[in-house]
Amino acid sequence: MAVRNDGAADLVFTGGPVYTGDAARSRATSVAVRGERIVAVGHDDVRELIGPRTEVVDLGGRLLIPGFQDAHVHPVGGGLELGLCDLTGAVTPEEYRRRIRAYADAHPGLPWITGGGWSMESFPGGTPRREQLDELVPDRPAYLANRDHHGAWVNSRALEMAGITADTLDPADGRIERDAAGRPTGTLQEGAMRLVGDLLPAPTGQDLLDALLRAQKLLHSYGITAWQDAIVGDNPVTADGAPAYLAAVRSERLTARVAGALWWDRGRGAEQIEHLLDQREHLTEGRLRATTVKIMQDGIAENHTAAMLAPYIGQKDNAGISFIEPAALREYVQELDAHGFQVHFHALGDRAVREALDAVEAARRANGWTGTRPHLAHIQVVHPEDVARFRMLGAVANMQPLWAVHEPQMDDLTIPFLGAERAAWQYPFGDLRSAGATLAAGSDWPVSSADPIHGIHVAVNRRLPEVGEGTPAFLPGQRLDLATALAAYTAGSAHVNHLDETGTIERGRLADLAVLDRDPFAAPPEEIAATRVSQTYVGGVRVHEA
Repeated sequence: MAVRNDGAADLVFTGGPVYTGDAARSRATSVAVRGERIVAVGHDDVRELIGPRTEVVDLGGRLLIPGFQDAHVHPVGGGLELGLCDLTGAVTPEEYRRRIRAYADAHPGLPWITGGGWSMESFPGGTPRREQLDELVPDRPAYLANRDHHGAWVNSRALEMAGITADTLDPADGRIERDAAGRPTGTLQEGAMRLVGDLLPAPTGQDLLDALLRAQKLLHSYGITAWQDAIVGDNPVTADGAPAYLAAVRSERLTARVAGALWWDRGRGAEQIEHLLDQREHLTEGRLRATTVKIMQDGIAENHTAAMLAPYIGQKDNAGISFIEPAALREYVQELDAHGFQVHFHALGDRAVREALDAVEAARRANGWTGTRPHLAHIQVVHPEDVARFRMLGAVANMQPLWAVHEPQMDDLTIPFLGAERAAWQYPFGDLRSAGATLAAGSDWPVSSADPIHGIHVAVNRRLPEVGEGTPAFLPGQRLDLATALAAYTAGSAHVNHLDETGTIERGRLADLAVLDRDPFAAPPEEIAATRVSQTYVGGVRVHEA
């Protein structure tokens, strides 16, 4: 029943359906908004708040939901890549060659050819060679990150400029791919990327602002109203988007709500916390809050740098890389938690997941249950003994559902090197849910699509949207139902982002909303991906309309 009020609403959605995200009252047909907040949720009674100046949105069978939130995304980097040599969406070397040559020909004055988005599955062993790139870009250095951003394809000119030869030692946190004679072949993994990456021309402040605004427009078109930027501030991985965020805030062009994750420099220790505290103060303004610290604890499974409890199959001396020694990790997380920082772990392998959970446990013992809401992103391989620890420790499972599918990168580059037992521990979303863990969701865009609807489709079906029923579902016992997957992308990610006045449609909450073009609950699960976003609102203001 709507609360009677003498004042009319500014905005009323009517004609339902409305999915509120409230477990006790999940459906309504009308919602009223005054200013930036929801003032009524109900049915025909809400129409009493329609006045002569009220904007009325007739849903007409379209589903109104809480706005999506992405708990792990790289908007500035993704926005930059949209304007560079973009290889995303392609999987054949022939298409990569076409795009690289076309971009190089169209930009003859650029000193570097940069961009990325290539798939490891497209090349033998997941490692393209410099000769392939030399043929396309013989006159300038070229540096193209793969879609995971854990490896880079470089040409001979780039290797020469960086001084990388057969005598160059691998960095402690990375690997230079080599031929039988020890010569660099043109693929740099993890920390080795910086050997060339540090030489790239830095984008200008305007470039970064343009990239952020480009990304924001795209994310709003997917119904995303808020996100956690997984790297802001000083870092060696990507261009620092912090100045762009501040510029957008101060020019009133940041329409999303953003939690920023400050980078933990794994080459330093606790002495950097003072700097992180300064950054938190400097980068908390308007809709931007830099209240999180990102710790990358391992790499990825495809290039065998994800930290595993046992060696990769056929690699008796390689169990991946823990970028921070576990005892030090526990110390750092304990101190960060004491300072009120949320810790955002990158943890893919079962050893990295356990080390991260151990660190959260150490913080709980030392500081009690603070409100920092630590979360583990990616969680690809989770040992069964660690599943229940997420609930026990209040550690949020931050999933990227689009990766939980059969595709060449999984079937050819991951499963054979994990073995049958560990391969069955991958992306255990269903087990985590059953164990009572809080689930949040993100895309890691530009690593994979930022569209939450596609992520929800995979979480429910464990198949990519474009494949048919003939493709087997990936570990189908780990499927989520639609309501749980939707909650992860709304209320779950709102919890991670400390946006407690969002994530559900309830009276008094912020009117961060999305209108879908249909009700996916009314169709078979196999059709979820056909859903599109019609409109997106942040604080009652429309920021996207299809």
